Amino acid sequence: MPRKGRTAGRAAGPTAAGRRGGKGAVRPSARPRVRLVQLRWLAHARSGDKGDTANVGLIALQPEWYPLLVRQVTVARVRRHFRSQVRGVERFELPNLNALNFLLHGALDGGGTISLKTDAQGKVYSTALLRMEIPVPLALARRVRGAESGP
Repeated sequence: MPRKGRTAGRAAGPTAAGRRGGKGAVRPSARPRVRLVQLRWLAHARSGDKGDTANVGLIALQPEWYPLLVRQVTVARVRRHFRSQVRGVERFELPNLNALNFLLHGALDGGGTISLKTDAQGKVYSTALLRMEIPVPLALARRVRGAESGP
């Protein structure tokens, strides 16, 4: 009786034609050209409050990384990242500063003076945003993630 995963008399896998690259060839799946990287490797951030809204500025560490942030750090992604913590998200582009600014509406449970939240001024939202992962080109991911293995 043949073992599971084998056909009677020959090993399962590409046919002889497939091994030669002919008709019926089995091609290895293409490796992804992107990797997920936390924003902390690409940007720094500052946050604060205005009433019930947290304000988070995200600044590219290198000017050439700003277009990547513009493409990948979208309102939808930020809203999903903060899920139940905010009611709405607005984004403003500041190309002269290589920065994005986000308003996280409803994030502060009423604001600094009336909120019972531990962080009523929204200071930790910058750190929380820097933990969000975005897809980046593999070469850039290797370059910035190399900093992780340093001293």
